[in-house]
Amino acid sequence: MPARLPRSSLSDAFIEETYQRTRRHLLGGAIALGCVVLSGVLWYRVIEGWTWLDATYMSVITLATVGFAEIQPLGARGRLFTIILILMGVVVIAYILNCFTEALIQGHLQAGIRLRQRRKLMKSLAGHYIICGFGRTGRQVATEFAFEAIPFIVVDSHEASVQAAQQMGFITFQGDATLDQVLFHVGIDRAHGLVAALPSDAENLYAVLSAKTLAPGIRTIARASTEEAVQKLQRGGADVVVSPYITGGKRMAAAAIRPQVVDFLDGILTGADRTVYIEEFLISPKHCPQIGRTLEEAQLRVKSGALILAIRRADSSLIVGPNGDTLLCSGDLVIVMGSSDELRRLNQILGPIHRKYR
Repeated sequence: MPARLPRSSLSDAFIEETYQRTRRHLLGGAIALGCVVLSGVLWYRVIEGWTWLDATYMSVITLATVGFAEIQPLGARGRLFTIILILMGVVVIAYILNCFTEALIQGHLQAGIRLRQRRKLMKSLAGHYIICGFGRTGRQVATEFAFEAIPFIVVDSHEASVQAAQQMGFITFQGDATLDQVLFHVGIDRAHGLVAALPSDAENLYAVLSAKTLAPGIRTIARASTEEAVQKLQRGGADVVVSPYITGGKRMAAAAIRPQVVDFLDGILTGADRTVYIEEFLISPKHCPQIGRTLEEAQLRVKSGALILAIRRADSSLIVGPNGDTLLCSGDLVIVMGSSDELRRLNQILGPIHRKYR
């Protein structure tokens, strides 16, 4: 794991260094060209005694090599200076064009501008998710987040993975997600959650520990390969630990025993062609006017058409299939099922949430 750090960390650093060096060369060339123009203006004004406008005009047309005639007659000394001025101008302009062309052909300017834009986007992120690792698991998580219009950033130390994420239009950062500095770069202090989908359980554990240390309130979801890793990640502070092998085995068994149930759940939890959604609403005293009323009094089902599946109280107790006498309390998490229009109507009743339905 540590062996990948120098290669991944130096990539963005190399781009930044090359971009800054190119800018310095171009800026130096521009300053040199300005000095050449200024020397010509001062010569024609002070030595030849021309007006400022004539001196400036003569310097510009001389350096531009447009072939215009002299504004006023020049002596041998003036013509010798003009020859030197032309040679100096040609050298400086050729240097500027060479630096600019080389930067364009090799992509230094484009890469530097893209890096600046990516960093600007990272600084503007808030309430986002950080996906650590863009392997098979991380790619699927990113795809689902993109479909749900949830802001996120992908962090991976491999250049190929970062490029693949960029080609899919995702915001990325190349670096080791187990390092505090990298997590600070991607806004761990402003993030809503972190998904640790790195290749090894140790890396996922380090990522969770770092995230919880830097932002104790952040929600962390981690991938685990073994049952032992599940326990360690839970002890390390992960809010949710998912083992693809254990979960996959359970899903395969369920698909064999209850195929229709599994198909139904898959159809409402993921996918781009969903017509029914399962969503959760947090009852907030700042926004929800239904606190203190029963489900029968609130008439959520009648007004919205959405089906109330369960309510999780603030003390983590779960009420499955609540009836009309169930009271809505502050801090309740209401789990509902319905179409996008039904959930939108329910959202208007319970208060605003940041979610987009298609």
